[in-house]
Amino acid sequence: MATVVKCIKERISQLPVGEPFSSKELVGFGTRAAVDQNLSRLVKRGEVMRVTRGVYVRPKQSKYVGAVTPEPLKVAHAKVLTAKESVQVHGAEAARQFGFTTQVPTTPLFYTSGSNRRFRVGNLRVKLKHVSARKLTFAGTPAGNALSALWYVGKENISDGLIEKIKEKLTASEFEKLKAAKSIMPAWMADAFYRYEQQARR
Repeated sequence: MATVVKCIKERISQLPVGEPFSSKELVGFGTRAAVDQNLSRLVKRGEVMRVTRGVYVRPKQSKYVGAVTPEPLKVAHAKVLTAKESVQVHGAEAARQFGFTTQVPTTPLFYTSGSNRRFRVGNLRVKLKHVSARKLTFAGTPAGNALSALWYVGKENISDGLIEKIKEKLTASEFEKLKAAKSIMPAWMADAFYRYEQQARR
């Protein structure tokens, strides 16, 4: 048991403060019961904080609020990491990040290649929604966020102006990667990029 404790503590000490991790990542050091038991002890000692079921963190401390809860997106990534699922920002949040809207989603919602499910992070109820593989293209990258935003605004609202806003927010390499993804885009989105490129050449 002492070896399990030592291995778990050494592994956790190597993780960045404030970055959530899954208890499943530690199962190689002992049985699931032994891992859970030792994590419970570390939580009681204040060395780690339980964020949600199966996800923990070496808490980052703030002089104003104490232990800082990790961002829901990081927690979602930790929950699906061992299952090798993809996670992507929902279109509504991506659209806000690119300045298409000022509305802030009230419930954190993310796309995933896995099943639909919910979990709590503090007082927030976080949702994971299953979507098709092409909506997860470049998941976790700026180009992927741009695709998510464009799918959200839809055929009726896409324009040269929106594509220009995306170009301003992305690096040149990310924007080129986005344009090169026309094969996975719906026809209306690919056509919009074609028109934008034609207009840029004039």
